[in-house]
Amino acid sequence: MTHLPALIEDHDLAGALEWLETQPPYAIADELARMDAVKSVISFRLLDKDRALEVFEELDPVDQQQILQGLRDQAFRELVEHMDPDDRARMLKEAPAKVAQRVLAGLSAHERQMTAALLGYPEGSVGRYMTPETVALQQDLTVAQALETVRRRGARAETIYTLPVVDAGRRLTGIVELRELVLSEPETMVAALVVTEAPKARATERAEDAARLMRETNVLDLPVVDSEDRLVGLLTSDDAFEVIEAADTEDVARQAGAEPLERHYMSASVFQLSRTRVMWLMLLLVAAILTVMVTRAFEGELESVTQLALFIPLLIGAGGNAGAQAATAAVRALAVGEVRVSDLLKVIWRECRTGLLLGSMLAVVGLLVGSLFVGWDVAAVIALTLIVICAWASTVGGTMPLLAKRLRIDPAVVSAPMVTTLVDATGLVIYFSIAKVILGI
Repeated sequence: MTHLPALIEDHDLAGALEWLETQPPYAIADELARMDAVKSVISFRLLDKDRALEVFEELDPVDQQQILQGLRDQAFRELVEHMDPDDRARMLKEAPAKVAQRVLAGLSAHERQMTAALLGYPEGSVGRYMTPETVALQQDLTVAQALETVRRRGARAETIYTLPVVDAGRRLTGIVELRELVLSEPETMVAALVVTEAPKARATERAEDAARLMRETNVLDLPVVDSEDRLVGLLTSDDAFEVIEAADTEDVARQAGAEPLERHYMSASVFQLSRTRVMWLMLLLVAAILTVMVTRAFEGELESVTQLALFIPLLIGAGGNAGAQAATAAVRALAVGEVRVSDLLKVIWRECRTGLLLGSMLAVVGLLVGSLFVGWDVAAVIALTLIVICAWASTVGGTMPLLAKRLRIDPAVVSAPMVTTLVDATGLVIYFSIAKVILGI
């Protein structure tokens, strides 16, 4: 089947229309994200109004901006007016000033007010991702009255599956699921169905923490409240999935020593790809100079026993890999809440023992390999170094993310390449120090 970019390239608009009519919104959005600005706008303008909105909301903010910049004023206003407020706020966060001004100017007073309220919350907070369009119920309603409220106001809400229950001051008292209302007798009081211990989040909390709370508690939607427990919105499951995906994408990129790419990989230019990687490579190159300096400092030892140089790649490779494994495990454990900063000493003790066990297993292999190429004395140096360096690397790799968290630095910034580079330099110091003691050089 011919894909959309090829149809647009061949000026086959009839074929493009047929393709667009047969594909779901997420598939269309993926194709638009792969195309350059001109082709994506041409393709988007072939969609009818209702379908265009569905596709637009599937796009990432940077791709949404690209589409908006190519639309005429009327189409522009209709599109942004019918977006969900939370999606609109996230798009404006990264939009150029001219695009943001044009969007806000094209909104009705009501939509502008909701968007401005969401933009008032800290970046990355739950308030930026929640929907303020909710159906809240009073607890003194009957089930029949509650269902009538849902029917009357539900069309304007983003979701009606989770219904917050509030008091006269709009303070959250709990939630009730739509399923419970539908299955209950009409005269039953809503107060009898309310789940009062339901999880909730403050609007100023980190969106990632709230999204992971939703995953842990298996809820579809999470009520969001202000500092006085007044309901301000709901964090829906689709937005929670996006938050977790974005956080995981960022962590993976930084653990690999790069900045996260903010757009579709296939639509990013070579310059954009390079820009996300070059700074980390520069930092790691500077850090790697430590390894050169350590090697130079032990030139005398290398001249005395040249065989030591043969095993440098093996030792720093083993140490670097052990440190990277520990760092990756620690970053993930922090992200999903399995480890807290207060567990620092426990993590040090656990990783140190893990490193000793790993090093001991590697030392057996190192002793056998070393004995085949050099004498038993140098092989003993290699074996002992593997034990010490693995214990050290695992301890450093496991604890650096926790220390970063305590210093309010993103643990993923302490990436595996950074840990590996640090362990390489310190590993050489361990290697040559053990060699000096055992070989007497």
